[in-house]
Amino acid sequence: MAQNGGIIGPVNVTSRGKNTVTTKTSSGDITTQPGTKIANVLVVAGGGGGGGNRGAGGGAGGVLQSSCVSVLGANAYAVTVGAGGATGCGNGSAGANSTGFCLTAVGGGLGKGGNNGAGGSGGSGGGGTNDQPSDPERAGGTGTCGQGNAGGSATPGGSGAGFRGAGGGGGKNAAGSNGSGCGGGAGGAGIPISSCFSGSPITGVGGGGGGASSNTNPPRIGGSGGAHGGGAAGPSGPSPGPTPGTAGTTNTGGGGGGGGNNGTAPGGAGGPGVVIVKELNKASGVWSMQSQMAALQQGTWPKPSITFSVLAIGGGGGGGGIASPTYTSGGGGGAGGYKFDANLTLFGSAAGTYAVVIGGGGTGGLNNAAPVRKGGVSSFDASGSLPVVGCGGGGGGDGFAGQPNTGPFPGDYKLSGQPGGSGGGGGGAPGASSPGPAVCGQGFAGGSTGGSPGVGGAGGGGASAVGANAPSGTGGNGGAGSSAWPGDCTVRAGGGGGGGGGPVPSGGAASGCGGAGGGGRGRAGHPGSGSSPNCRPSQNGTVNTGGGGGGGGGDGGGCVAGGSGVVLVRYPAAIPVTLSPGSNTAACAPGGDKIATFTVSGNFVVN
Repeated sequence: MAQNGGIIGPVNVTSRGKNTVTTKTSSGDITTQPGTKIANVLVVAGGGGGGGNRGAGGGAGGVLQSSCVSVLGANAYAVTVGAGGATGCGNGSAGANSTGFCLTAVGGGLGKGGNNGAGGSGGSGGGGTNDQPSDPERAGGTGTCGQGNAGGSATPGGSGAGFRGAGGGGGKNAAGSNGSGCGGGAGGAGIPISSCFSGSPITGVGGGGGGASSNTNPPRIGGSGGAHGGGAAGPSGPSPGPTPGTAGTTNTGGGGGGGGNNGTAPGGAGGPGVVIVKELNKASGVWSMQSQMAALQQGTWPKPSITFSVLAIGGGGGGGGIASPTYTSGGGGGAGGYKFDANLTLFGSAAGTYAVVIGGGGTGGLNNAAPVRKGGVSSFDASGSLPVVGCGGGGGGDGFAGQPNTGPFPGDYKLSGQPGGSGGGGGGAPGASSPGPAVCGQGFAGGSTGGSPGVGGAGGGGASAVGANAPSGTGGNGGAGSSAWPGDCTVRAGGGGGGGGGPVPSGGAASGCGGAGGGGRGRAGHPGSGSSPNCRPSQNGTVNTGGGGGGGGGDGGGCVAGGSGVVLVRYPAAIPVTLSPGSNTAACAPGGDKIATFTVSGNFVVN
């Protein structure tokens, strides 16, 4: 009860953290105030060091910010503050990770030294080094999903003597700029934090380092550092002497700038990271006795609730079979259905047991009945009030010349791909085949074939793209998977690749590649098991991705199984949950949540 006689609402969590802000610049413990229950947290990793001697900018350290994290009062929480990456006259070094409150920010990627190649990957990626105008593009390193952006490239082409400008390091809010002409790229911008963490001496974090300019005349100024911590590159000219890059700003995770065009010009070091915590004063509502009574009478008084998110991916379909000696080829299996619900809510007492089922991958092989080749269904609480169901992927069609399109079993498909969460690819045979459709609204259709002798099998559909057609001997690629589940960066549910046709003068047509996200590669179309470079074995769909299996090639074998499905449940970390069996696991996630990963069937138990 509140001091004024009102009632504190049943969904309220009262935190008396006095809005205390703690800025931790070195590893150790952060101890909360006795009354704190909720906090905002910022974790920044160390920035990458810039490369020396016409070097690229270092990438900013990864930045993770989480609001309304549940904490205990008067409790010590261990944090690790990552150091900035070192530097020299060659390549820089990657920054170190920072950790705390179930968050891990990844250190910034290193900036490459002069003419040393692609930038390093990290929280944000380091820039690619400067090149001769005739050299290929040297890409910047990739950033980590949700933590930063890619570094800039050293772009080929253009004119001017000497080496080309280096790429800037990526920042939290923007990618690093590419080097162009003889100019170095600017570092990507970071983000301001004063509005969220007022009172901290750190006002912004996550800027990338600038890339240095090439050795040219007239002198060139290096790329600027990204806003909020990025170091600038050293200037360049005909003979400027040592012009080192500027270090990233301390405790911002800023990337170091690249060194200028002198062999003894080092890059700037990356800035160390930081962990900042703001302990909140917060109550979700206080009501008078009169307003409480009115709400009860009207049925509008709020009930306790838990909101969570579920992703269910069905088992991938198996690859289609083939028949020798006609050198036909099978279609790739379709990916399992990709189904999620981001706002499931349990009202009242949430305690209970919720059944989880993991669908198996469909079996690959010639002349299988549809229920065998099709992937199994994955589900969360399928028979309860909160069902989330991922359909099984459709199997690939058979490359079976001279046979009818349908087999002796109900729903058995000889040439055409089977329907499913994502559809299977059509089989390659003298008669054209149709793609398997996506029937659950959880994926895309498979591809079709052209119907000429020796044609390859089509690719299976994936969660975000259709399977590729196979109009000639080469098998079609599987459709790409997806990472659309909110807060998830892992691509899953890729379609299987189609098998290659044959024979051809090179010894067998190439097979289709599996779609990104677990799709299996098809088998190449070489008659027999010869030594042709195209004679690649087929691959199963990856386990627990729902990837489709690869189709058989035109050599009499090779059709394989789809990958098993998976179910993921994201829920507040403060909720007591048990997973069974023990092979299913839970791990911390940003935002004060946990993610339970079910790889086998079991139960999600709220205690």
